[in-house]
Amino acid sequence: MATISAPARPEPAHAKKAAPKRGTDTPFKRRLPLLPALLFVVAVTQLPFVLTVFYSFQSWNLVRPGSRHFVGLQNYIDVFADSTFLGALLNTVVLTVVCVFFSLLLGLGLAILLDRKFLGRGVVRTLLITPFLILPAAGALLWKTTMFDPTYGLLHFVFGTDVDWLSEFPLAAVMAQVVWQWTPFMMLLILAGLQSQPKDVLEAASVDGAGRWRTFTAITLPHLSRFLQLATLLGAIYIVNSFDAIFLMTQGGPGTASTNLPFYIYQRAFQGFDIGQSSAMGVIVVILTMIVATFALRLMFRTFSVQGGAK
Repeated sequence: MATISAPARPEPAHAKKAAPKRGTDTPFKRRLPLLPALLFVVAVTQLPFVLTVFYSFQSWNLVRPGSRHFVGLQNYIDVFADSTFLGALLNTVVLTVVCVFFSLLLGLGLAILLDRKFLGRGVVRTLLITPFLILPAAGALLWKTTMFDPTYGLLHFVFGTDVDWLSEFPLAAVMAQVVWQWTPFMMLLILAGLQSQPKDVLEAASVDGAGRWRTFTAITLPHLSRFLQLATLLGAIYIVNSFDAIFLMTQGGPGTASTNLPFYIYQRAFQGFDIGQSSAMGVIVVILTMIVATFALRLMFRTFSVQGGAK
């Protein structure tokens, strides 16, 4: 016998969902809450840079009132003809390359040690991170008074010499302090990379008879390449702007032996009161930093895309 199904009951009017109106949710409205933050960032970062570029085309020394006038590119010509600026540029490159290399190397070694399980690993990790948590000014004063002092410093008691390290080896002394402070940062990034490494791959390599060095060079090091590149990029961007250590430990001396670009710009702006040339130096430093950072970012993103495609 055929059954007769009951007719479907219509849904009440209040149960029907109103269709969303098209055209009301535009990309501009979605990004509108970000507008105050964007305006703040532009006002704090971009407007001062625009003023710096404007001042770099002016000859303006605060010691000589009324001397401000437009000179075009003359400040840039004078900057590149300044032997002190070229020496500071060389010191900046040497300081950045050496500090990034040694802090990265030491950070890699410490990260490998901390990746193993042992008693008190948490305490050791906390102690190794401590230098990065100290203020740069406090760290510079600590090294100046407790390490490099020719009479009461630790190096004096260890080596038994009266060498004035800050006078005879000023740039090397600054490098030692910067490496000490930035090694924990490198260590944390590399340790994150080591802990993200899949354990089954290491176990398979061990089963296949690969030794520790072979496993490290063939598996671990390629896996860490993106972390090493990121650590190098961030470390270089921050170390190239080192100012506290040089200002508090050597004052750029003896002479200009340890002067880098940030300290030399400070001298020309706040001691020589030369707004025009110091602004030109600042613009040159920003442009050079952007070129290096852009090249490093492209290399890093290319590595990410290649490794992502290989997976």
